[in-house]
Amino acid sequence: MALILNIDTATTTGSVSLSRDGQVIQTLVNEKQSDHAATMTLFVQQILKEQGISHQELDAIAVSAGPGSYTGLRVGVATAKGLCYAWQKPLLAISTLQMMAQGLVSAVNDETAWYCPMLDARRQEVFMGLYDARLKEIMPPQAMILEPSSLEAQLAERKIYFFGDGSPKWKLMLSSPKNAIFTEYVISAAHMAPLSAQAFDQKLFVDLAYFSPFYLKPFYSPQKP
Repeated sequence: MALILNIDTATTTGSVSLSRDGQVIQTLVNEKQSDHAATMTLFVQQILKEQGISHQELDAIAVSAGPGSYTGLRVGVATAKGLCYAWQKPLLAISTLQMMAQGLVSAVNDETAWYCPMLDARRQEVFMGLYDARLKEIMPPQAMILEPSSLEAQLAERKIYFFGDGSPKWKLMLSSPKNAIFTEYVISAAHMAPLSAQAFDQKLFVDLAYFSPFYLKPFYSPQKP
């Protein structure tokens, strides 16, 4: 039985969720990205206290490892690493896009469809991946510059759910809406629970010293003249 603390700060909404064997026990959410660094450790303390659990009882800590906001990912990974070092726990790194797909698959329960989480990467670019209902990768996580013909072949094949904060600009650009379903989705560390439990069972732990977030593309900062 694996008791896992799941942490997600990849987007503007951050959350901490405690799960046992893939089942969520409690989740706390912060919707202000600038407060992630201050709230995540407080959430951890609050959940453990309210559930009457000591950190020694935890089996692992999982973190939503990207893609997503550069700052957000650094906050989440730094928090998770710090707790792992202090409490001597293994670290699990879970794809943010796969976590999102897990959340929507559970919500809509459409076995025949594909699922395409999209995160805004500015301008006409999104971080995206494409998954079937069993979370098998149809297209791996990538930074895609959207064009009207993007995903044309995939949409011709079957129904696809598009969701996440990058999906609205894709909806405006889409040349043909056939087989495209746009749906609301709220990201949560709770959606990580089944994935972190599976990763724990497979002992897919990452190296604390060398692990870094899955940024997918280099950080860009305009240089002042």
